Amino acid sequence: MSGRALEVLIVEDEMLLAIELEHLIEEVGCHPLGLAMSSDEAVALAQQLHPDLALVDVHLSDGPTGVDVARKISQDCGGVALFMTANVKRLPEDFAGACGVIGKPYSEHGVKTALSYLAHCLREGHAPGPTPVGLTLAPAYADLWGLDQTLAQTA
Repeated sequence: MSGRALEVLIVEDEMLLAIELEHLIEEVGCHPLGLAMSSDEAVALAQQLHPDLALVDVHLSDGPTGVDVARKISQDCGGVALFMTANVKRLPEDFAGACGVIGKPYSEHGVKTALSYLAHCLREGHAPGPTPVGLTLAPAYADLWGLDQTLAQTA
């Protein structure tokens, strides 16, 4: 994916949040690919569009299915998921294959900083430094991107 804009799928059932995320994605130079509001729609879009990154809420219009969506995107679609949820405690220890989580409520600045950080990680294969405030990386991705665990978990 070197040189091109990060392609991002939004998996969020609250339309206002989805629209806000779409604008934030564009503001950091990434490309929003589409929006899914349910698990079936998310998996179908991920299989069709092959996003670099999917921003995934845990609770979607068809229930708390976001964990399954993240697992399918990472295992079956070749993409990387990032949880964006108020339900951080619902995440499994392995983050369902996702690279990390941003807890809601989040700030505009926090999302932009996290997206820029993750774009660098995905392009270059290593972290540009400690994770930004508000982003917690999954242990597997912290290791993959060369971070000490104490640098990968922020408040």
